[in-house]
Amino acid sequence: MEYISRIKEILKEQNGTLLSLELDKEKIPRTYLSMMVAEGDVERVGRGSYVSADSIEDMMYILQQKYPNIVYSHETALFFHDLTDRTPLKYSVTVPSGYKVVKALSDKSKIYYIKKDLHQMGTVERATSFGNPVKVYNIERTICDILRSRNRIDPQILTDALKMVVQIEKLNYPLLSEYAKKLKVDKILSMYLEVLL
Repeated sequence: MEYISRIKEILKEQNGTLLSLELDKEKIPRTYLSMMVAEGDVERVGRGSYVSADSIEDMMYILQQKYPNIVYSHETALFFHDLTDRTPLKYSVTVPSGYKVVKALSDKSKIYYIKKDLHQMGTVERATSFGNPVKVYNIERTICDILRSRNRIDPQILTDALKMVVQIEKLNYPLLSEYAKKLKVDKILSMYLEVLL
């Protein structure tokens, strides 16, 4: 029964969410999870994904645990940083070039690709609405990303985000400029900032 106690601890630590691969890390036989499902203590919400009976699945956390190379970006990162009032219908994620995206991920996400050496630049950790940690790009990187992908972003979301970002007192302009150069959007960024500042 100590296995079941440990499963309950993991569920509590992760705000009601559990992936079966976490049981493998802890060397807990999956039969104990099956017993908990049969008892109604845990619900299976997807392949290898479970939630406690009194919880709602944290899809953002689950996706990142299953696909550790993704970083939440673009519209989803804007949402994390309170730079949009629109809840993303699909999660925007960035993966390194050459990363094989499986259908389970592409069905739930809008995929962006970036060179491997730029993939981790500006990554920070933020909590989902369920309190679980996920990787997201910081504000400065997010602004550069939406400018870089402006043809795939709703123009209203882009304009509103830029209007809000110039109001942020702690915005790191030197870092924003550095990212803009690396992502080759420095000219378009300057153009937008001239109009907004």
